[in-house]
Amino acid sequence: MIRKLTKFFVRLVQRYLPDPFLFAVVLTFVVFLMGIIINKQSPVDMVKYWGEGFWNLLTFSMQMVLILVTGFVLANSPFIKNILKNIAKAMKNPAQAVMVTTFVALIAAWINWGFGLVIGALIAKEMAKTVKGTDYRLLIASGYIGFLVWHAGLAGSVPLTIATSGHFLEGQMGIIPTSETIFSLYNLVPLIILIVTLPFLTRFMSPPKEETFEIDPEILKAEKQDTIKETKDTPADKLENSVIISMLIGIMGLAYIVFYFSTNGFKLNLNIMNFTFLFLGILLHKTPRRYLHSLSNAVKGSAGIILQFPFYSGIMGMMIASGLAATISGWFVSISNETTLPFFTFLSAGLVNIFVPSGGGQWAVQGPIMVPASIELGVPLAKTAMAVAWGDAWTNMIQPFWALPALGIAGLGARDIMGYCLVALLYSGVVLGLTLLIL
Repeated sequence: MIRKLTKFFVRLVQRYLPDPFLFAVVLTFVVFLMGIIINKQSPVDMVKYWGEGFWNLLTFSMQMVLILVTGFVLANSPFIKNILKNIAKAMKNPAQAVMVTTFVALIAAWINWGFGLVIGALIAKEMAKTVKGTDYRLLIASGYIGFLVWHAGLAGSVPLTIATSGHFLEGQMGIIPTSETIFSLYNLVPLIILIVTLPFLTRFMSPPKEETFEIDPEILKAEKQDTIKETKDTPADKLENSVIISMLIGIMGLAYIVFYFSTNGFKLNLNIMNFTFLFLGILLHKTPRRYLHSLSNAVKGSAGIILQFPFYSGIMGMMIASGLAATISGWFVSISNETTLPFFTFLSAGLVNIFVPSGGGQWAVQGPIMVPASIELGVPLAKTAMAVAWGDAWTNMIQPFWALPALGIAGLGARDIMGYCLVALLYSGVVLGLTLLIL
């Protein structure tokens, strides 16, 4: 049954889902018209909101490019390649490869969402190279499906924000420790269910042998590192091939990483992750020339991020400035009661996430609406906050925005994996919806 359902969605997505860039353009038009029709904004105002928001994610866009590039280069170092190869070699069949890929991606995303995006794609790619008969598209999808649990993990934007002194809703909800959010029963139960069951779900999605899409051997040949001429005829050549240069700057980077974690604890963010990936990569590639050679290959996969993130920033600008995101959230609040508020909060967050694919940005939009409703209905604030967090993570399965790093690493398009992700969306929606209603 799952295989048939998956086959239907894969065909549906491959037929109708446009390229992620066109998806962003279509969403732009949809939000533009919704702002005019629903919130009575003028076309001039909507264009203004779009233009003013267009460049608001420049810092974040650069961080995402770096996490893709530095993570890819790090994984292409001989040391990391050997680890991934050994994991892949331990797999005896395609079913094991798909299940282990999903499990590793889930754990990595729970630790940190950026780490999970990179690791999920890289281990999937290594499985495809090593385990014969495994569907490449399903493997990459499995690596991305792990992203489902990121907002319930150690780097979740919403739970970490409301646990930090000085957050913008502190006057209404105070400081809520992570013991009441990340490590609460209503968060851990669905988290554990998904971590245990999603690997089996992806296994059952496997297509029959005659429909399996294996990675092209020519692609594998193209990805093999070219032979680097390490001549030392000139002083410049000697510097570029100097192990000492890489070791010195790498050790300096490691010194700061040790300092950071010793003073901040295990507090991961995009900047420290990129910093760690960058300097570990420099050390593990041993010479500047080898690192730069690998870097030039990695940059090719970042085009989607560079082009599309500003468009989503513009969409966010229209959603927030026009009040459209607040209107959508208000619709769900109006039909909620004490029992159903977390469930409808989850659904509204899932809908808003399609247009505002940013955890922190979404909480800024929905928090001021959901917190007063939660207080009025007597629903625990921590549970409402985690309902927003889960909703934000949930519809990432049909929003290609966050799949761009994985797709860049894999060399695939969104329509290659989104059919599988749709099945994960339906299954996880049932799990999350029921636990928010019952617990």
